[in-house]
Amino acid sequence: MPLNIPNHIAVILDGNRRYAEKRFHNRLLGHYYGARKLAEFVKWCRELGVKEITLYCFSLENFSRDEQEVSYLFNLFREQIQKYAYDKRISSSKIKVQFIGRLSLFPKDIQKDMNALMRKTKNNDEFIINFAVAYGGRAEIVDAVQKVVRKKIRSEKITEEVIRKELYLSHYPDLLIRTGEVRLSNFLLWQCAYAELIFLPHVLWPEFSKADFHFCLEEFTRRNRKFGR
Repeated sequence: MPLNIPNHIAVILDGNRRYAEKRFHNRLLGHYYGARKLAEFVKWCRELGVKEITLYCFSLENFSRDEQEVSYLFNLFREQIQKYAYDKRISSSKIKVQFIGRLSLFPKDIQKDMNALMRKTKNNDEFIINFAVAYGGRAEIVDAVQKVVRKKIRSEKITEEVIRKELYLSHYPDLLIRTGEVRLSNFLLWQCAYAELIFLPHVLWPEFSKADFHFCLEEFTRRNRKFGR
């Protein structure tokens, strides 16, 4: 059966710490393995012709984790952002990198690096990677409504389209994949209203394989989705 390849895939990358604990590692190392898996996933998507991915990497709630873990994650972000910034394949492959969320909550140096990478890749249009960081779906809607209010748009003129344009992410995913659990965890609550949802509760993100990905695509195809939204 030929696969229907989604234009836009959203992923909740869950299970890094449990993956490390299962292997008797320091649980923080799970985030390192999760970052490695992410690089593989990007490659698979590009090979299949996916045009855009949105990745739930760090929620607003994650700021409340213990100081050691948050510090480790910040350093991992610094490392990964620099890696993307100096990767010649980003420019040659015309990859756009975007960060969505309340970015002002991050340390100033990380904000600076994020903004520099977004500026550097803003005109690339062949493949888009959206990293959802300091992100919460409800917070996104609140921030969008506040922007609408600040523009003093009359109430009868406020439509779904008006609000959509003020969201961090104005594009709608066709498919959402979650590893490790069966819930949305406050991710893309507006944008995923019509997405196909596939949960893999027994697969932790660093374990996510190409076979798992193809299973998701096969299930997406079986649902006989009508594209166009």
